[in-house]
Amino acid sequence: MLRDRLGVSERWACRVVGQHRSTERYEPRRADDDAALRAELRQFSKDRPRWGYRRAHHHLRQQGWDVNRKRVGRLWREEGLRVPQHKRKRRRLGESTSPDRRLVAEHPNHVWTFDFQADQTADGRVLRFCNIVDEFTREALVMHVARSIDADTVVALLEGLVAERGAPEHLRMDNGPEMTAHALKDWCESAGTQTVYIDPGSPWQNPYVESFHSRVRDELLDIEEFSCLAEARVLTEDWREDYNHRRPHSSLQMLTPAAFAAGYGITPAVLGPLADPEPAEKLTA
Repeated sequence: MLRDRLGVSERWACRVVGQHRSTERYEPRRADDDAALRAELRQFSKDRPRWGYRRAHHHLRQQGWDVNRKRVGRLWREEGLRVPQHKRKRRRLGESTSPDRRLVAEHPNHVWTFDFQADQTADGRVLRFCNIVDEFTREALVMHVARSIDADTVVALLEGLVAERGAPEHLRMDNGPEMTAHALKDWCESAGTQTVYIDPGSPWQNPYVESFHSRVRDELLDIEEFSCLAEARVLTEDWREDYNHRRPHSSLQMLTPAAFAAGYGITPAVLGPLADPEPAEKLTA
């Protein structure tokens, strides 16, 4: 630019600004597969709108692409694809009054955790989700959807899982009426499962199921509109299978929960939703 404006030689202009002459002749080169890679990233973002470039890079490596993560991140930004924002986590600085250290899962079936989630169908009627998660393998063992769920339903779900995988050593939960009911306490006692109740109003003491709920809300409930209970059950079970078998988990070294559990000889849970005593709703057009 200095050369063109003042009419001086390239050699003299570069000497004045302290710039090497080769920079004036450099032309950026694009990789031969740049267009194909960009198209693959756009398709990935369309299929997985809530996943970022790190999982896109993992997906590309599985597909046989020889590409590093920085290049994927650069192309991801240049294509204007959505990058989920990372929010700083709040830290609770208070000291625990419990004399025991916090229970941490050390192997499959060591600690199961469950909680409820709510949504609604297009007609405004309530949907309740009972989600059971293995804290060690991060598997979504059950995602049961119904209009209402009581303690007897929870016990039936647990019995079905125990028939497939065996009983857990501990069951972590909050102090809701379904969790403190005698039916669940009696089942835990007969199954040899110890109950671990979090403090009232302290959801951060049950972080695994809360994190799972945020994924369910972000990737399923905020995207899909359920026309009826039957459709909600079908789409929820499809999402659970996708989560367990195709969604890489960052805390499992980017393995899927099912692949991680398979390393311990665990067969993925295949328990389907329980049947309601009332007639099933029909899908609406």
